[in-house]
Amino acid sequence: MDNSSALVVSMVIGLVLVFSMLVPQAEARAFFVFGDSLVDNGNNNYLATDARADAPPYGIDYPTHRPTGRFSNGYNIPDLISQSIGEEATLPYLSPELQGQKLLVGANFASAGIGILNDTGIQFLNIIRITRQLENFQTYQRRLTALVGSTQAKRLVNQKLYDLGARRVLVTGTGPLGCVPAELAQRSTNGGCSAELQRAAGLFNPQLTQLINQINRQVGSDVFIAANTNQMHLNFITNPQQFGFVTSKIACCGQGPYNGIGLCTPASNLCPNRDLYAFWDPFHPSEKANKIIVRQIMTGSNELMHPMNLSTVLALDSKNNQ
Repeated sequence: MDNSSALVVSMVIGLVLVFSMLVPQAEARAFFVFGDSLVDNGNNNYLATDARADAPPYGIDYPTHRPTGRFSNGYNIPDLISQSIGEEATLPYLSPELQGQKLLVGANFASAGIGILNDTGIQFLNIIRITRQLENFQTYQRRLTALVGSTQAKRLVNQKLYDLGARRVLVTGTGPLGCVPAELAQRSTNGGCSAELQRAAGLFNPQLTQLINQINRQVGSDVFIAANTNQMHLNFITNPQQFGFVTSKIACCGQGPYNGIGLCTPASNLCPNRDLYAFWDPFHPSEKANKIIVRQIMTGSNELMHPMNLSTVLALDSKNNQ
């Protein structure tokens, strides 16, 4: 498997992305992110690894117009969820700024290149694999306890992600793996998605929903929320014009067929208007596509958000905390 194919596996399958929002009381909400390059907001910038987004044109549409470590032209999904729920964005766990009162906001533990299994993305050295992300979460809890004391810390986080009944965990499945520009460049002769990878996504996502239903039954409440990001992506991949895109096949930044070869670099082709492209680089959605996904996470139907969307979750938790 060459680097580009491996990147699709590690960055797009990545981890089943987990967003944990602990809401034990209205004034104390912490937001935690675990995952891969789809949600990494800069941790890999502090690591000696090739899986980094620390050079232009990454970040070209971010408010600073500079690379931030996000694999995006601007904001990524955790940023946009934070904005939607009226919360401050979390800092990367490795950021030296994550101290003092910033700890109360939560933290982003994600690292580009990782996957569900520890040997996913093995070609990348020095990335934060999922077991280490969970270890870092434990270290974060100790730092928080030292800041505010054990009682207050337990209101914000708990050793087990599901121990607080008012807390929720949002889990995203895989997107349409066979439709990303990197795969089109390597596998497609007519612009069609890779049937093999689409079958893999089609097998994985329903089983993920079944697993979430099983865990919720064991826990006794709807703690885990499944986001059908595969269908969310397919909506604008199959009908890009409906969402204001000119293409869902060609990446804005890249080279080769579909701009899908290699990575986005300062020497790559770069589209003048990122909002017209569903994909920013060979592997990752554009900021505009991320906004569409987050809008569906917040307000989507049961087909997209099971058993309920995030707006409903927040309304229920707010009512329960009154």
